[in-house]
Amino acid sequence: MKMKVLAVAAALSIAAGAAEAQQIVFSSWGGTTQDAQTKYWATPFSADTGVAVVQDGPTDYGKITAMVEANAVSWDVADVEFDWAILAGQKGLLEPLDFTVIDRSQIDPRFVSDYAVGSFYFSFVMGYNPANFPGDKPAKLTDLFDTKKFPGKRTFYKWSAPGVIEAALLADGVAPENLYPLDLDRAFAKLDTIKSDIIWWEGGAKSQQLLASGEAPIGFFWNGRLAALQADGMNVGISWDQNITAADALVVPKGTKNKDAAMRFIAAATGAKPQADFAADTGYAPINTGSPGLMKPEIRATLPDQQNAVQINADLAYWAAHRDEIGNRWYAWQAR
Repeated sequence: MKMKVLAVAAALSIAAGAAEAQQIVFSSWGGTTQDAQTKYWATPFSADTGVAVVQDGPTDYGKITAMVEANAVSWDVADVEFDWAILAGQKGLLEPLDFTVIDRSQIDPRFVSDYAVGSFYFSFVMGYNPANFPGDKPAKLTDLFDTKKFPGKRTFYKWSAPGVIEAALLADGVAPENLYPLDLDRAFAKLDTIKSDIIWWEGGAKSQQLLASGEAPIGFFWNGRLAALQADGMNVGISWDQNITAADALVVPKGTKNKDAAMRFIAAATGAKPQADFAADTGYAPINTGSPGLMKPEIRATLPDQQNAVQINADLAYWAAHRDEIGNRWYAWQAR
């Protein structure tokens, strides 16, 4: 009997050791955003659970699809755009989230589905380098398309996602309440007027480089990337007028071998304090409804969730339904 007890104890010890040695792989977009996710989400999670979080990226939707289809999933949690998460869930590429582990009641209901919860939410805003505009300063989206008054290259997000199409339509005079369904003919006609002046950015770090160097002194940016430049001491011009909100999401690719740990990581990352700390550092808004109460008012005032009077919420469900259609036309237009 004593031997059996010892054997059971040994087995439990081995199991506990295995749990402590377990690791998950987290994919995100790199740069200052992933640095903050590591600092405020991954590092405390590992300290609390013993589960190591290996950082990877940048997130690649084709790679996620290939992993799932080959049953060779190496990313346990991925930070993705929310409209893609909606579509991926419908296509069977994601694990259903375990809301007995993740506290759904504390998450902004705009950013919750069966397969995804918000990672953070952000605004696309017009940013500019004041050194390139010593006179009048850009203030509205129409200025982003006015190369005579504000000369220089423009920079936009390369990939098909909410933001640039809406900006083109707003700059062309479409009222916010009439944005959807998106008038693609009108949007591309507006973009044609500055196409030769566009430099595309594929990731946030590139957008920062283009602006800081003056290579593209004006453009449409994730607000957090401009906040990071300001934190580094750069004088950055930001216009919140008609800022366009969207969200990132945390998802678990279907077939992960570490599903339980992945759910626990998401639960930790979406907690009130980790979200508040991340938001204060990055300039992105928290998705936990308890986070604002943990933040200093002067910091909260700089976040997208405090710009409601001049804010337009991208219709993420519309984008999920039309992502492929818009994407095909978007990339064909870029290639012309």
